[in-house]
Amino acid sequence: MARWEPNARERLERAALALFTEHGFDATTVAEIADRAGLTKSTFFRHFADKREVLFGGSHGLQDLMVGAVTRAPASAAPIDAVGAALQASAVVLNNREYSRQRQAVVAASEELRERELIKMATLTSAIAEALRRRGVKEPTASLTAEAGIAVFRVAFARWVGSANRKELGELMRESLDQLRVAISA
Repeated sequence: MARWEPNARERLERAALALFTEHGFDATTVAEIADRAGLTKSTFFRHFADKREVLFGGSHGLQDLMVGAVTRAPASAAPIDAVGAALQASAVVLNNREYSRQRQAVVAASEELRERELIKMATLTSAIAEALRRRGVKEPTASLTAEAGIAVFRVAFARWVGSANRKELGELMRESLDQLRVAISA
């Protein structure tokens, strides 16, 4: 094996997702992932702490992106509109529907990964609530708005990966946020 080849992280991610899909998360080893990617186990551990991180390694980047969008929203924006900006920002980077479908299927099939996904969503909710508080939004409005925003995210994402429609994630985010607005104003 070559000592260094480009795109090692991406190759490991692709290999892991393929193996998780074929054999299940629990039945797949780090050695198998590295072998499928044409790399060594030590290369795997230079990029990921464990095999779960292959699926969740981008969480911090997504959180930073969404918190940044809340922070940059115009000062005059209502809290839900600042969160709407975060939802749209997430839709720009979550643009690979097929990867997202495969990843979601792997997560759904594993209790450990479902739990990890819930923790990721709770952490994201807390970070968005904190960003809203830094904008001067008081409690409980900041927490309620962040929770509502993540609910919109989850519903729109599930529609995007689980349905046969061809709508883009950003459009589904807007539709879901609009439906929430209708629901709370009724």
